[in-house]
Amino acid sequence: MTATLPSKSPRRAAPPDGASGVLLAVLVLLLLLGGAALIGWLLSGLTASVFPKAPPALILVYALGVLLLAMPLTARLFPWITNWYYLFPALVFLAAFTVLPIIMTVNYAFTNYSGQNSGNPDSAVRTDAKLSPDRRTVTLAEIPEGGNLQTYLKCKAATCAGDTLVLLEEDAANPLRAQIASVQGRTVTLAAPVPQGFDVATATRLNRYDYVGLANFREIFAKASSALWPVFVWTVVFAFSTVVLNALAGLILGILLYNKRLKGRNIYRTLLFLPWAIPAVISVQMWAALLNQQFGIVNKTLGLLGFAAVPWLIDPLWAKISVLLVNLWLGFPYMMTATISALGTINDDLYEAASIDGASRWQQIQNITLPLLRQSFTPILLSAFAFNFNNFTVIYLLTAGGPGGPGGPPVAGHESTAGATDLLINWGYNNAFGAAGGQNYALASAVALIIFFLTLGISLVNFKAAGVFEEARK
Repeated sequence: MTATLPSKSPRRAAPPDGASGVLLAVLVLLLLLGGAALIGWLLSGLTASVFPKAPPALILVYALGVLLLAMPLTARLFPWITNWYYLFPALVFLAAFTVLPIIMTVNYAFTNYSGQNSGNPDSAVRTDAKLSPDRRTVTLAEIPEGGNLQTYLKCKAATCAGDTLVLLEEDAANPLRAQIASVQGRTVTLAAPVPQGFDVATATRLNRYDYVGLANFREIFAKASSALWPVFVWTVVFAFSTVVLNALAGLILGILLYNKRLKGRNIYRTLLFLPWAIPAVISVQMWAALLNQQFGIVNKTLGLLGFAAVPWLIDPLWAKISVLLVNLWLGFPYMMTATISALGTINDDLYEAASIDGASRWQQIQNITLPLLRQSFTPILLSAFAFNFNNFTVIYLLTAGGPGGPGGPPVAGHESTAGATDLLINWGYNNAFGAAGGQNYALASAVALIIFFLTLGISLVNFKAAGVFEEARK
């Protein structure tokens, strides 16, 4: 009697079915990408410790090499995964341009990262340095800014143990960050010898940044009355007013131009479509010149008619009106086109039946056109509100850098980074990159997180009010 051993079941070649199969495939691909990136980072770190001049781009070379080796091995373990390899480019771009920025923004929001605390070597306070023969002791020619080494290096402890000294060669092309063991006078003892081939010429400190917890959020809410709430209220007013004005203008023009008895309607459509076809950078700069108080053609025309010049971009109230008008010019063609497209889906028989029953043109619009357009316009209006809530472009191009500084004219009692027309997104930009903001990237990241939660909350309220969730359940 012979015994037969059970044969191994062949690995499944067909991909798993359903949503769970898709999630499993994406999870395997993410683990593969994450593992390749981690190994590439470790290998590049080892290379940099041996060859200080090695380019940072080696991490990409190593990660790609590991990925090419790991893909066939993964395919042997999961034969069906080859059907999902086409997702690799999408996952890479998603990780690089969406996931990574989100992670960095959340991380920086809880730090003091800024122009002064950038995590980079401070080139302004470099000093000549001499390396000892054993390559473990660095003697500085002088201590910039006076005082002692602990103050100059911004050490956390009195001995500076564990802190960083940045060493540079003559060309200062590849800074070397060396860990400090101890300091005494102008002499720094390193925890490890400087690698051979690195000729120390100068040294400087590292402008590191630290985690500060909720300090940035406390700062924002501490000055909420002078920045956060005024900017938030104007952001909501701007987004709501823009949607209402653009929707009304687009709806009226769309209904008028959809009339098949209107002669030359295609010419009118083309002319009214031009503001949307022209890039916003060109259109907004044109309007900035037209609305110039002294030389703009708008005020010149008003002067000929006997009216006083209007401070379009100088007075806080008129600056806000100018922004709304310019955004109306930029946005109504989209609403007009959406209206014309939606009207094309309405059956003409409804209008013919209404005409036979004696309904006027206005009654047809009121009882047929508008109710049937509601379903099409609801998602358009919601998306338009979300877009204009973060409409950085029109504010920045029209009023930033103009009279009164970033964001248009200053407002008495407001922060210098919060101009009259600044939205929340512009206020965050001013903190991050504006001169008045001092390049405070950490504070800007905290503002970005607040914007995210505010936008999320407003969007949920809009969706609930519009019955989007109820429609989805159906």
